[in-house]
Amino acid sequence: MKEGKSAKLNHQQQHQNGHLSPSKFAKLFDPEASWDKDQLGDVLHWIRQVIGLVCGLIWGAIPLVGGIWFILFLVLSTSFIYGYYAIVLKVDEEEFGGHGALLQEGLFASVTLFLLSWTLVYSLAHF
Repeated sequence: MKEGKSAKLNHQQQHQNGHLSPSKFAKLFDPEASWDKDQLGDVLHWIRQVIGLVCGLIWGAIPLVGGIWFILFLVLSTSFIYGYYAIVLKVDEEEFGGHGALLQEGLFASVTLFLLSWTLVYSLAHF
């Protein structure tokens, strides 16, 4: 009986500390997992933020300049998000508001993060 309470307490502490349990991490790649609109939106938002930051750091470090690189970021980011929800998760996009709603999740925040990181790294590394 104490072991059951201890395991439940550990799970609650893990959840409160913000750590993902193995089952939640596995859900990110499970096409059979059930998603609600908010959960999927949060996952897509944070994936897009990571893509924006990584691309901004790389673009600034290389150094790349010009609008073509901004367009390439948009294409890469959108393609990755589409591939994730359509191919990996195999969700029915109509349940979540269609392709437009899913592809728009986190877009504007990631563009801002991308431009900020690109500009900062470029300015610090090449001046």
